[in-house]
Amino acid sequence: MIDVRKFDTLGHANHGWLDARHHFSFAGYHDPDRMGWGALRVWNDDAIAAQAGFPPHPHRDMEIITYVRTGAISHRDSMGNSGRTAAGDVQVMSAGTGVTHSEFNLEDEETTLFQIWIIPDRDGGNPGWGQREFPQADRSGRFVTLASGIEGDDDALPIRADARVAAATVTAGSRVAYDLGAGRNAYLVAAKGRIRINGQDADPRDGIAIRDVGTIEVEALDDAELVLVDSL
Repeated sequence: MIDVRKFDTLGHANHGWLDARHHFSFAGYHDPDRMGWGALRVWNDDAIAAQAGFPPHPHRDMEIITYVRTGAISHRDSMGNSGRTAAGDVQVMSAGTGVTHSEFNLEDEETTLFQIWIIPDRDGGNPGWGQREFPQADRSGRFVTLASGIEGDDDALPIRADARVAAATVTAGSRVAYDLGAGRNAYLVAAKGRIRINGQDADPRDGIAIRDVGTIEVEALDDAELVLVDSL
């Protein structure tokens, strides 16, 4: 099945400094039909105003992946980690038994990002954080794994779940494919560009929930930037 969830049907909260769309139930947005997709629990599409952000707040027992679309986000946490993650790059935080962190856009322009939460295979464990650069040229015409807890995905940021976050850039008129294992769930979003997935059209930032499909074939109708989560 392939279920295209149009951008204008997503949950929406505009706090002034933060304009957020929620693919799944989150905070004040609740839809019993959109509580998650496999182990994927949260996919927020956030626009954060310049010199604004999330003050220190706690998390536990969640794998939190931040994919920066434009601008940059600056992180600081109770483990002593700090860093700046720029457009196209990724940071991962394993909340484990508990961590407090802040996320601020210290730039002079708006920052846009996807924040993705994946339920870990097991609760507990020491919290952790990491970030990496992922040059877009390296994922031209193919999916590259950004974060993963799947055996064999060694060249990726580690997460504590049987799940993978992958991304690809595809030029207009070209195609890219992803093999989805039996019993697994995929959720795909085009950060930019119109796409066609196994014959179904989707616009930028629509959510595409996929299962029981052996091979996901994506045709770029425009130059496109794809982000995909594969989980049990």
